Amino acid sequence: MASTIQIRVDDDLKKKSDRLFKDLGTDTTSAIRIFLTQAVATNGFPFEIRRNPVDMNLYAAMSEEEMLERLSVAREHSAQGKQREAKLVISDIRAKYGL
Repeated sequence: MASTIQIRVDDDLKKKSDRLFKDLGTDTTSAIRIFLTQAVATNGFPFEIRRNPVDMNLYAAMSEEEMLERLSVAREHSAQGKQREAKLVISDIRAKYGL
């Protein structure tokens, strides 16, 4: 037996999420199903929830100067050996979240 969940969202949010999930090879309904499955599997939200300063927009585009500065810092860290292999980071994430 299957249950139905109905939610209301802003039209713009619906259009953007439909486009995003289509680009990812799925649809919004499946994405919501994935979210619910992961919430049950992790016994909570399947991502970090935190408060950000009101003026902080994590999705704002970086200026060219900001991007070049971040790249410069990343290169310095790499030269100093302050980096980790991706497979080790992924392994840590899987261990931390039981994936």
